[in-house]
Amino acid sequence: MSDLPEKIASVDMLDDLLSRPSPALVEAMRQLEGDIMVVGAGGKIGPTMARMAKRAVTEAGVEKDIIAVDVVPLPELEAAGITTLTCDFLDIDAVDKLPEVKNIVYMIGRKFGSTGSESLTWAINCIVPYHAARKFQGSRVLSFSTGCVYPVMHLSTGGATETTGMDPVGEYAMSCLGRERMFDVYADRGTEDVLHVRLNYAVECRYGVLYDIAHKVWTGEAVDITTGYANVIWQGDACEQALRSFPFATHPATILNVTGPETFAIRQVAQRFGELMDKEATFIGEENGMGYLSNASRANALFGNPSVPLDRILQWTAAWIMEDGENLGKPTHFETQDGKY
Repeated sequence: MSDLPEKIASVDMLDDLLSRPSPALVEAMRQLEGDIMVVGAGGKIGPTMARMAKRAVTEAGVEKDIIAVDVVPLPELEAAGITTLTCDFLDIDAVDKLPEVKNIVYMIGRKFGSTGSESLTWAINCIVPYHAARKFQGSRVLSFSTGCVYPVMHLSTGGATETTGMDPVGEYAMSCLGRERMFDVYADRGTEDVLHVRLNYAVECRYGVLYDIAHKVWTGEAVDITTGYANVIWQGDACEQALRSFPFATHPATILNVTGPETFAIRQVAQRFGELMDKEATFIGEENGMGYLSNASRANALFGNPSVPLDRILQWTAAWIMEDGENLGKPTHFETQDGKY
């Protein structure tokens, strides 16, 4: 985006900026055949995805229904002109009653609180996607996944690529690989085109790795740098890349890493937040060179670099926190390397 503001002054402004489609996405919507359904549209990223798709279709001047589905009503999305449906995806009969839609963005998943209730995490991350995959045979599916299905990577590797072998750490990450495999059942049979979107990590002003670091600096809490490096991508850019990815869904499934082009040091970002907030960043732990690091060279080659550069996100996040902006209350636990969330 060439017209990025210096700061984001309200939730409405943030939501507008997050869901603003690029000309490339508008053109992609002109070319895409069929309606779009966002499954799990009530989560952290789902509302941005649904709004962006709706705006892109409107600007493209094409007739395409955007449908948002979640287990709870979505009145704000309905007010935006998006068709909303409720469905309990653990109920296979309820799933079977959903309409047939050509393009599916699948975003249901459970991470936080997994430790201590592992059975529910496995149910949501494996049984639910099986129900969805069974229902949406004949569709193109963007199956949102995570870089946590890769092994924890050393900085020197440059991050996991799409060909890196799977080695998930902990039950949450294992269940996420299970989620992918449920869609693979039908992709391998040739009855469904699938793209696994391995996202690592999306950020915006109300939550994410950068929010977690900035909040610690602002409140004087030490930042744990044991996991000393990370990748992030502005949430709007993550949604943009996903919605332009439908043509790359295949059978068997294709994999696409989605994250920013740079790997940054947690220490350096915390110090930058200290400069922006006039605070002193303090640290605990010592970098061991390991982290959930992904290489997004393929996505960058397809779509170009994200529209919002890292330092602009740092500036927006610092100002948001300093002005007591809304917090979603969902820490990422990016420091975790043992898979327990």
